[in-house]
Amino acid sequence: MPIKGRVLELPLKGMRIAELERFIDERGMFHEIFRSDWKELLEEDIIVQSNWSVTYPGIVRAWHRHLRGQVDYFIVVKGSIKVCAYDEESQHLVEVVLSDSKPQILRVPGHYWHGFKVVGNEPAILVYFTTRLYDYKNPDEERRPWNDKSIIPLKINGKTSDPRCGKPWDWFYPPHK
Repeated sequence: MPIKGRVLELPLKGMRIAELERFIDERGMFHEIFRSDWKELLEEDIIVQSNWSVTYPGIVRAWHRHLRGQVDYFIVVKGSIKVCAYDEESQHLVEVVLSDSKPQILRVPGHYWHGFKVVGNEPAILVYFTTRLYDYKNPDEERRPWNDKSIIPLKINGKTSDPRCGKPWDWFYPPHK
């Protein structure tokens, strides 16, 4: 069964996003949020764990990465978040807003530094799937502070013209006017 919308490749290799189908009738709504036969999104990935996270407005959960091959799949079921992934080698950052008003699934290869900030005035509920089990004794998580000044994107979403390029990443930079 193919995923409803087309799978869009984002500017960092391996990052993809796809719209999820919303079935609406007089009883309410239904979404498929994950299917193992969505090969155009998953390729050879096998999901082994799912998690549910609640984060309060204005909170930033960043930065971390996984160096043992983990891939994360993010779906916002309530609220909105801004997800960022940063390739330290190319200094390219990808920024995506996920929201319950437009259900999407985002694939983030774990070797990129990544994190998110809740945008809006309500808590965000994030359901995410991983291709590796969390190892309590030896976690596959390298961390750096959310406000690390050494994260300086030279490109944002494939563009060098963004006014945030060439400056330390600021999660609280005012939105576009």
